[in-house]
Amino acid sequence: MLKVIFAFMFIAVLCMLKDSAEGAYEKDVIKTSAGDLDITFITHGTLILTFGGKNIYIDPSEMTNFTNFPKADMICYTHEHFDHFDIAALQKLRTEKTIIVLTKKVAEKVKSGIVMKNGDTQNAMGIKIEAVPAYNIQHKRPDGPPFHGKGEGNGYILTFGDKRFYIAGDTENTPEMKALKNIDIAFLPMNLPYTMTPEMVADAAKAFKPKVLYPYHFGETDTSKLIKLLKENKEIEVRIRNMK
Repeated sequence: MLKVIFAFMFIAVLCMLKDSAEGAYEKDVIKTSAGDLDITFITHGTLILTFGGKNIYIDPSEMTNFTNFPKADMICYTHEHFDHFDIAALQKLRTEKTIIVLTKKVAEKVKSGIVMKNGDTQNAMGIKIEAVPAYNIQHKRPDGPPFHGKGEGNGYILTFGDKRFYIAGDTENTPEMKALKNIDIAFLPMNLPYTMTPEMVADAAKAFKPKVLYPYHFGETDTSKLIKLLKENKEIEVRIRNMK
């Protein structure tokens, strides 16, 4: 009987390890002129981009246990909110060589890194990084201020070979977003009251026309609404992955 109990306990531990390891998540591969870009969909606003043998984390937060994940070569933070930034996750992923790309507010909590403000361009690990404004226009807190103020958060465009990859961060369909050009892959947030409705995401996508659109950070939002809104826009491929 004890052997059976220990066997079940061992299986349970393995399952927990799997749930906290990179291999348990969905992945896509994007072909670029400089090699494959692997996208690992973690949860909510967190992604891993693997390119040229390097791991680039986007917004690793306390929502995931990173104990068994590979170390980060670069981490990009869009803003300081707990579901996008967490010191414990950073400590698990960072090495002495890890490059940190961050906003001014995140820099108040992290001692070293490349601080980018809206409109800045940097190069790190041979990757061009552009900071795009990320903010609310309509959606505000009960006491008045927007959930994400203008000038505080970044979206990022990262260029991998011939592909331009846009991670929007927490934002609405701003004029700056709608003015973007030549975006191949776009991640746009879609949950209320903090970011966008499906209608807002569709409005932005129709304006800057990414070749592939991933809604992310979507919580309980019905993603089928976005598919219906863009069904006539054949130049935009909408891909739904588990990014609650």
